[in-house]
Amino acid sequence: MIREDFICLTPLMIIASAPIILMLVIAFIRNYRVIYGLSLFAFILAFLSIFLLLPFVPHAIAPLFIFDGFSLLFFGVIIITSLLITMLSKRYLLYQESDKEEYFIILFTATLGSLILAAASNFVTLFLGLETLSISLYILIAYRRSRDNSIEAGVKYLILASVSSAFLLFGMGLIYMDTGSLEFSGIAKVLASSDQYLPLLLGGFSMMMVGIGFKLALVPFHMWTPDVYEGAPVPVTTFIATVSKGAVMAVTLRFFYAIRGFQNHNFILMITVIAVLSMFIGNLLAIRQQNIKRILAYSSIANMGYLLVTLLMGDKEGLHAAVFYVVSYMITTLGAFGVITLLSARELPADKLEDYKGLFWKRPWVAFVLTLAMLSLAGIPITTGFMAKFYLVFAGINSGLWIPVISLIINSVIGLYYYLRVITTLFSAPNETEFPEISPAGHLVLAIVVAGILILGILPQGFVHLISQFSGF
Repeated sequence: MIREDFICLTPLMIIASAPIILMLVIAFIRNYRVIYGLSLFAFILAFLSIFLLLPFVPHAIAPLFIFDGFSLLFFGVIIITSLLITMLSKRYLLYQESDKEEYFIILFTATLGSLILAAASNFVTLFLGLETLSISLYILIAYRRSRDNSIEAGVKYLILASVSSAFLLFGMGLIYMDTGSLEFSGIAKVLASSDQYLPLLLGGFSMMMVGIGFKLALVPFHMWTPDVYEGAPVPVTTFIATVSKGAVMAVTLRFFYAIRGFQNHNFILMITVIAVLSMFIGNLLAIRQQNIKRILAYSSIANMGYLLVTLLMGDKEGLHAAVFYVVSYMITTLGAFGVITLLSARELPADKLEDYKGLFWKRPWVAFVLTLAMLSLAGIPITTGFMAKFYLVFAGINSGLWIPVISLIINSVIGLYYYLRVITTLFSAPNETEFPEISPAGHLVLAIVVAGILILGILPQGFVHLISQFSGF
């Protein structure tokens, strides 16, 4: 058993060891290329180590971790996304004035927190993973100390994340007081033996929803999102929009399905209201934005509203739709922010919509990637975004969730406006904006994103089969 425990912990141990190794290397030689190369090697090694776990899953390290197909699937997605963000960061960090090597150390600790969340089966590991992720993000968001809006974004995230963590922790305390268990399975057993939730228990779950709602940027806990997205360095914004939200959604799905929250009418009402408000407010506020990072910030609020609907379904179809949507959203968002990262320089942040006027006539390949990402976010056919919304709507209709599904369809139409506004800007008359050269690593990341968007959009059956095999609890 001890041998199996260590084998299952291998990806986490590699990611946890990487910052220590990087700090030791920096202590002897501060070389940006060496640190970057070691970071890539560590992420690749961690990804390959996932295959060592396959013969041993499902395996529980009681009472803290559960390693099953669901965990491994998110391990792979999180590590690959972090690897691609590392590749995007190389050229971007060269333009920064401060020391660059420490960035990769904090990126590894943030990834470690995300992996802990994906395998958490206990409130202790949930909170440990969430705080490891959050504290790392405090540093990463304010990493560009010379920019006022970066410091402002870091302070805002620090204050609001601390408040949300307090709500989350207090909610966990109330649930523990009523159930006597910190394990998801133990809480589920207590709830299964009771006909109704006590007020104290409902209060605990509601306070936990505040904490989770902040991390996922759900209405009314979304106010930090546009400012943090705009102020943070673009690779960090990419990490927040993809890895961070994907990991939090993974642990939310595991916990909510474990306690069978979709059977409680109070939860159904609360989540339906939050989901519908997130859809409408996110999309309507995005229409007025002139900053592409803020557009994507409000778009993420709406997308998390779409995704929240899967918590109400309570069947395998809903779980599969949720996993497919998370992966599709992460790939698409990585493409959109990847373009912004590659086009940003010290003098040109490349975050205003007008900066992208006529991009197609200057950089047709980059404009194509951004266009494809916008079409995927809008849910246009042959993209992964279309298939993700199709599966979500189909599973929602089968579960009889008419109000959230109709809201989703209406908001998909609203979202078309600002996604198409970005696309039309790319094909308008060019301005005098000059963009930096894109590295081979940047082109490789964009090519991987394009392949992911098109393959999952045109031939999704293989990935859907993989999800059905690996996303059971």
